[in-house]
Amino acid sequence: MRTRITLECTECKNRNYNMTKDKKTHPERMETKKYCRFCKSHTLHKETK
Repeated sequence: MRTRITLECTECKNRNYNMTKDKKTHPERMETKKYCRFCKSHTLHKETK
């Protein structure tokens, strides 16, 4: 079953993206570089609770 997650910018702490992931295949927290419209650049985004 896929669960909904929220990605948060590590620099400005705004929650920008909602995604789904499969907890069975990826149990660890997700980290990816995405565009933040508040920082106006590509920054690291981490999964929040």
